[in-house]
Amino acid sequence: MPGNDRRPSSEEKALWREVTGDVKPLAKRSAGEPPSAAPPAAPPPAKPRKPAATAKAKAPAPPATPATPRAQALSHGASPGVDRRTADKLRRGQMQIEASLDLHGMTQAEAHGRLVAFVEAHQAAGRRCVLVVTGKGAWRQEGGVLRDAVPRWLNAAELRPRILSFSHAQPKDGGEGALYILLKRLR
Repeated sequence: MPGNDRRPSSEEKALWREVTGDVKPLAKRSAGEPPSAAPPAAPPPAKPRKPAATAKAKAPAPPATPATPRAQALSHGASPGVDRRTADKLRRGQMQIEASLDLHGMTQAEAHGRLVAFVEAHQAAGRRCVLVVTGKGAWRQEGGVLRDAVPRWLNAAELRPRILSFSHAQPKDGGEGALYILLKRLR
């Protein structure tokens, strides 16, 4: 992502090494050579687990839940599962905005927490269309940090089940520095 100067933390680096530690690169082949029909390799032996006494204390794993199909990722103006008339009204700014949240001046952590609480509260209150103002970012950047982050957060497992669609706002409501969000109805 252009303009992303964030470096991974030492914990993230350690996790990445743990996940990719036993990965072997694929054998190189020439451009015209078809893939070989070699038999699949045997899976690598399982790594021995640390004894419970020496392992770091971890929170207990959540109970297993039946797998549910993952909802399709949303993007600006894409409205899978929304009828065309409603999607057009959302995109054109013709739906009544029932609540708004301005994220200007917040850190990513603050903004994320506020966004999650905002979406949860307004969905629980039965609201359908809300406005989230992210800002457009500094003029010298390609786009604001929050402007790029909010669509990713809306597609994250935490919020995606609550969202039907989102779209850039009309200029009167903030243009590309704001999003109309159509919330799912609680049943």
